[in-house]
Amino acid sequence: MTPTTASSLVTAWQTARLKFAAPLRNERTAAGSDTPDYLGLENIESWTGRIIESVPRSANEIEGDTGLANVFRKGDVLFGKLRPYLAKACYARRDGVCSTELLVMRPAEVLHPPFLLYSVLAPDFVGAVNASTFGAKMPRASWDFIGSLAIGFPKIETQAIIASYLDRETARIDGLIAEKERMLALLEEKRAALISRVVTRGLDPNAPLKPSGQEWLGEIPAHWEEPRAKGLFREVDRRTETGEETLLSLRMGKGLVPHNEVSEKLLEASDVTGFKKIEPGQMVINRMRAASGLIAVATEPGLVSPDYAVFDVADHKLSIEYFLELFKTSLLQAVFRSSSKGLGTGEQGFLRLYTDAFLSLHFPYPPIDEQHAIVAFIQQERSEMLHMESLLLRSIDLAKERRAALITAAVTDQIPLEEMTG
Repeated sequence: MTPTTASSLVTAWQTARLKFAAPLRNERTAAGSDTPDYLGLENIESWTGRIIESVPRSANEIEGDTGLANVFRKGDVLFGKLRPYLAKACYARRDGVCSTELLVMRPAEVLHPPFLLYSVLAPDFVGAVNASTFGAKMPRASWDFIGSLAIGFPKIETQAIIASYLDRETARIDGLIAEKERMLALLEEKRAALISRVVTRGLDPNAPLKPSGQEWLGEIPAHWEEPRAKGLFREVDRRTETGEETLLSLRMGKGLVPHNEVSEKLLEASDVTGFKKIEPGQMVINRMRAASGLIAVATEPGLVSPDYAVFDVADHKLSIEYFLELFKTSLLQAVFRSSSKGLGTGEQGFLRLYTDAFLSLHFPYPPIDEQHAIVAFIQQERSEMLHMESLLLRSIDLAKERRAALITAAVTDQIPLEEMTG
């Protein structure tokens, strides 16, 4: 057989509607998400086509599980019609069954399956499909529309070369992205460990220590105190009579923010009459999610849910910001979890950190000047780490943009074949 060369493969590309180039398989069987080797949307990584064989499943993650599943065969290409902006597509390397939210396409003989996968993962294709969706909460695209889209392709030998080139280049880019993501994870671990250390041991590594008397805490600096919280905080329960104050929502990573900025559900003043008033400098704790660190200090007056707990420090020698840093550590989150009561366990339970349980806990703290110094140190370190994090995130974004542009160029005849075979 004559060796295939780039020059021998130079040929005009042709186009065809997807429904003709890769018609649907349209085979179904009785199967659910608990079926061995079942492939759900959550098993496919966005934009990469990689299959994640084992992931934790929850009722919210398993979409459209009706007891029926689509059948796919080795060599098929699957594309997610639910929330298509997530770009959930993959190439089947085995027979199996999958969610009915995945369209199963059978590439015709003129199509190399991996080339088809890259074609449907091109941003322009995904964007066109996403623009066609219907349904607000669970937007879906129809096969009638997707199948009507035209794709371009050269002769099948050229498709194989393009797919192999993209396999190599995207693997290289994905490796760089994975390394940056590992660096981000290490940075977060370092930040968490640093904060946990300084809010329980202080800034002086040579300070003499003493037993704290708390098993979860261990030793603390000898000049620190660790009384019960009832001597440090007092609960505040002032209610609005008019509901005209700004309603604030407690959000992870954002703290207390105006409700109307983070929710589409607009509430009237009558809806929040009887909600709790808060003032700047007061601490708000979501009783049900204290163990997840959903705690914040108010920076503006407003209202919060009556199910939240609101506290003031009991003494001017106490820094509310210091205790906020302490309470958001994984160490204290574990303490809050063990002190919560209610029905169920974990995220699915209805456990609450009641005020009496919170006020019975012992918390360590240094003199007020040292509290301020610790908070300032954490803020400085956090600022520097956030800068490093932003640089890493930007480099990841650039790499993903490069990956997307490369795929688009390769499947639309914008990269010389010689460059892909060189």
